[in-house]
Order: sequence, then structure tokens, then C-alpha cells
Amino acid sequence: MKITEVEAIILRQPVLDESIADGSQDDLVIRVHTDAGIVGIGEVDSAPEVVKAVIDAPASHAIASGLRHVLVGRDPLEIEALWDAMYRAAIYYGRRGVALHAISGIDIALWDIKGKALGKPVSELIGPVQRTRIRAYASTLMPNTEDETRRKVSGLIDQYGFTAVKLGWGPLGQDAEHDVKLARAARVAAGDKVDVLIDAGLGYAADAKTAIRVGKEFEQLGIFWLEEPFLPDELEAYAQLADEVNIKVAAGEEETTRWGFRELVERGHVDVVQPDVTRCGGISELLHIARLAQERGRATVPHAWKSGIIKAASLHVNGVLPDAWFQEYCVAETPLNTRLTRQTFPLKDGYVDVPSVPGLGVDLDPEILEQYAVGARPIPVSA
Repeated sequence: MKITEVEAIILRQPVLDESIADGSQDDLVIRVHTDAGIVGIGEVDSAPEVVKAVIDAPASHAIASGLRHVLVGRDPLEIEALWDAMYRAAIYYGRRGVALHAISGIDIALWDIKGKALGKPVSELIGPVQRTRIRAYASTLMPNTEDETRRKVSGLIDQYGFTAVKLGWGPLGQDAEHDVKLARAARVAAGDKVDVLIDAGLGYAADAKTAIRVGKEFEQLGIFWLEEPFLPDELEAYAQLADEVNIKVAAGEEETTRWGFRELVERGHVDVVQPDVTRCGGISELLHIARLAQERGRATVPHAWKSGIIKAASLHVNGVLPDAWFQEYCVAETPLNTRLTRQTFPLKDGYVDVPSVPGLGVDLDPEILEQYAVGARPIPVSA
């Protein structure tokens, strides 16, 4: 079997609010086509046009090449060799960041191909499988007021049955006292049986003193973790915070590769690493990151906010991780999050099942793909 085409499809809803931290308003879907008729599906949570350029660019020289050029004609089942080839091809212009985002989406699609070709779900290929369902936390943006926060948390619990809720970004980081009030409102609305997680959305920049004060207040409220209080490279601030508070400190959705996460753990002292499978280097690299974290006594809880594709890929990884506390479950009511895949991943008693069919276990809705595609139309694929 050989790769015949690597398709990077930009999707975008007609009206996009760029002021909010909601990456499900646009998307870059990857489809890797083969001469056996098997098509692998992947996804990238990044700036779609920028990632597409990395994939579509022609070759320049040995360590500066577009990724499609590296892949066409190769065996899609040789995933490790292809990952290394893509990484080496991008060394000159991107050992981190957008180049790894592009590799991530392709790597996911390659695992989808392998699962379909071998008739096994991805979790069984990367296993051994530890669990077939994962506890989900509702992931949503933090409202501006205490009343809105109480209503939001109560609604997610009552309507869907979540046993954990994460609120992030929004106004967090602008006023420390207000941050604590919002967290208290969420904690009260959640009650004693539901965990509350707070994502500061980089709000404290490098201000460890303020974050420590807020973190200690969160401890008293029983907040499960404080996520991404600082800019990604402020590792000294992360270390100060993690060393001063008892609340778990989580971070890593912007980080890529096992080498980047080694720095985050060893210099930043974080308790929980959050690699995003569509950014960190794909399923292959996320497994390396999880092993590194386990060796250093840290938990791995993948970040996942986009569509059913990332939900499926993250579920397969969570199915084999030794810890797997949570599956992040984006509840944004955008068409790409709710309708891009035919599979909707319903909750059952606060848990979501790992897909059990070959590959990732997702099918794209062709009408949604066509409706939201930007630029060239997607290549037709027979059902």
C-alpha cells in the first residue's frame, strides 16, 4: 500500500469571533489517501492556512521540505519511519510549533489508516488497552459574572450528567479577586460530588506572586487543578507556583514533542502535562510524552478542543495511558464540534466510550465538509 495524496482541507464557519478562545470555529482536516482505497482522517488545532502551507509546500532541500512531498509514494503503515522523515524534513524551519502541528494531523491519519487496514481500533494498536471508557469533564469558556457561572455549571451537570467541569479563559487573569469569586460560584453550583477545574488561559503572564495567591484561594475552595496560568515559556514562574501551592498545576497544550515536555516538567515542575494530540506531534509523540511524564511521576491528561476527530484520537490514547484521569469534552455549540463527524460520543453516567471499530472510529459528514470548506473543494471519497 502506498500514499497517493495528502489533503489539507480548511474549514471555517461563516462568522468567526476571533476575540474568544474557541478553536472549534475553524479547522484543518487532514485526509491521507492510499492506492488501496483506504483514507485516513486527521485534524490540526492551529491556524489552518499556516499549517496547510507546511503540508503543501514543495521541497527546498534535505531538511526544508513540505510534508506532502515527503509522504507521497511511501508505505502509510511505516508510521515511525514517516514521523522521523517529516520531522527531519522540517528541521530547518520548524522543530516546534506549526511544523509539529502539521505532523500531528498527518500522524493521526496514518494511525487511522493502519487501524482500518488491520481491522483494529487504534487503541489496540498502541495498547495494551487499560480501559474502554473514560471519565469526561465538560470543557467550556468562563462566563463574566458569578450568576452566569452558576447557571453554566448547573446546566452542564443537569443537562448532560458531567461529574467534572472545567471553565477557562474569558475574564480570568484580569482581576485576581474576581477570579476567586468566579471559582467560588462554580464550586458552589457544582456541589460536593462534581470536580471543578480552572483554566487561567495564560492570564497571569509571568506574575507568579498573583498566581500563588489565587492558587492558595483555589486550594481552599477545593478546585481540582489550576491550568495554564502563565505564558508557555515562563517556566520559572511555573516552578515558583508549583513549589508554593498544593493545588495541582497543569499545562502543556501549546507545547510540542517529548523534548519540549521534558523542559516543562523538569524546569516548570508542573504536576499534570496536557499534550494536545493535534499539536504535540500526534498519537505517536503523545505516547512518548506520556512515558516521559510517568517516569518523572507526573500525570498525563490530553488537551482536546475541536471536533469529533480529536475526541476520538484522544479517547484512543486515554484508553492506553496508565493514569487517564479525564477525557476533555468540548461542549461548544459550533457546527464543527457538533456535526463534523457522524459520531457524537454520548455520555453515560459521566463517562464516554473509547471507539471500538477499526481505525479512529469516526466518519466525516460530507455535507458539513462541503458546506464549511474554504478554497478548493475536498476530494470526493466513496462511502
